Amino acid sequence: MDIGELLSFKPEQTPKRSNDDDYGEEESPAPSKRSRKSGSKGAFPIPDLPEHSSRQPSKPATPRDYVAELNAAATNVISDKERLEILRYVDEEEATGDVLDEPGLKKLLLLLEKRILKNQEMRIKNPDQPDKFMESELDLHDILQQLTVVSTVPDLYPLLVELHGVSSLLELLNHPNSDISVGVVDLIQEMTDIDILHESAEGSETLIEALRGQQISSLLTSNLDRLDESVKEEADGVHNTLAIFENLLEMKPEMCIEAAEQGLMQWILKRIKVKSPFDPNKLYCSEILSILIQDTNENRILLGNLDGIDVLLQQLATYKRHDPNSTEEQEYMENLFNCLCSSLMLKENRDKFLKGEGLQLMNLMLREKKLSRNGALKVLDYALSGVDGRDNCNKFVDILGLRTIFPLFMKTPKNKKRVMTTDEHEEHVCSIISSMLKNCKAAQRQRLLAKFTENEFEKVDRLLELHMKYLEKVEQVDRELDQEQNDEEEEDDEAIYLKRLSGGLFTLQLIDYIIVEICATGDAIKQRVVKILNLRNASMKTIRTIMREYAGNLGDAGEQDSRKQEQDHILQLVDRF
Repeated sequence: MDIGELLSFKPEQTPKRSNDDDYGEEESPAPSKRSRKSGSKGAFPIPDLPEHSSRQPSKPATPRDYVAELNAAATNVISDKERLEILRYVDEEEATGDVLDEPGLKKLLLLLEKRILKNQEMRIKNPDQPDKFMESELDLHDILQQLTVVSTVPDLYPLLVELHGVSSLLELLNHPNSDISVGVVDLIQEMTDIDILHESAEGSETLIEALRGQQISSLLTSNLDRLDESVKEEADGVHNTLAIFENLLEMKPEMCIEAAEQGLMQWILKRIKVKSPFDPNKLYCSEILSILIQDTNENRILLGNLDGIDVLLQQLATYKRHDPNSTEEQEYMENLFNCLCSSLMLKENRDKFLKGEGLQLMNLMLREKKLSRNGALKVLDYALSGVDGRDNCNKFVDILGLRTIFPLFMKTPKNKKRVMTTDEHEEHVCSIISSMLKNCKAAQRQRLLAKFTENEFEKVDRLLELHMKYLEKVEQVDRELDQEQNDEEEEDDEAIYLKRLSGGLFTLQLIDYIIVEICATGDAIKQRVVKILNLRNASMKTIRTIMREYAGNLGDAGEQDSRKQEQDHILQLVDRF
């Protein structure tokens, strides 16, 4: 049905009552006053018959008849109102239904400038009388909400920048009224939504560069300092501010350095330190911190200079004897562990970790058997690995860490919540032991090697058990790769090697390195290894082959001299094996 039909529609009139007698042509008499007495229970007055009538109407009047008449009259009134509504809808449909265009954006920005000036004027005239300038701030807040429509048309972002709309918005972040600054944050968050930015490459590039040029990271961080998270609206403003950073960092990873240097990292560390109940903003802070340092060495240095290692250790100490209370808090804890792992890729931070008694905390977490044990194992792996982990390896032996790590080596604990898989757990444990074999010297090394001769070489037996397990995994991966190469185009050698590493080869290399290392220290261990291999119809040649491949693929990490030295050491162990 079209609009014309709607406008011309009129409901049928309810027919009037009719009588079959002589009274049919007379007017219906007015209701008598007697029918309005309190004794009458009808909803509507019932008409009286004429006093001298000797005949009764064949169809007496009833309350239902009056209801029908009233309904008919009401229908006429409603239809008139509906007609007006329809006309107004038709008039406004074109204005409200169209997508925002250039003239519309210009009008909105002009209105924004007028209301900004009006608000400034009222504040200057009446600095101590908020009631005098409150109306202008309500108008300003209203136009900010209207501007959210801009986020639906990212192609207009270049015009927004050209008309200095971005500058005007960012200036409002310093507005004395935090409600206005929060409104600006909400608007920018809508405009920088990652899905919106992907809709227009030119628009997103122009907007982001304009925001960077206006030092948005510094402005947002300054605004964060004044927001009171005990107020829900301002807490939402903090959350939306972090969302802006997340969107910008995803689109422009190079912004990580400038965002951190302009105060974001310092604010996050301060926010994490606050002793308050866990909340979503705390979780979001841990996520942004992880993004800032995961691939940026400059930010790892900054984290160390801001005492970030101590902050992370203090926050993680909470979970030494207590598990997180929710899945969100568990995710927060895991983010902190990941941040610590990323930061330990820098030598200076490993020294701070050692001085801050991070090894002692991780060792205690491993013994407490809480959820934090998985993260502590991962952190230890990072802290002890490589040449830079030498001091941590020796210290770990000194604090009786061998009593903690070898029970985990002998038996992988059952993980009910599946935070870390069995393969991941065994990989980290084997990596820690291999790092200690590489880095421990003198007395610490002797204590480590003595562990493999205890209880009738039980740890050697466990090593060979793991060797057979992961050798079988790698052989299965090799068979699958051979099948893929027969069915499809050949992959390059590097891609094939990476698939083999992820399929179990990396853990197998760690295990076999431990085997050749401990066999070089004494004949008793080597004889035990040969005996078990013979019992399982396995060959020492397989271990040699894996170790030669490992030496040839050590990678480019670290200095050239140390890498060459490690290669030579591995090949010497293989020859002696």
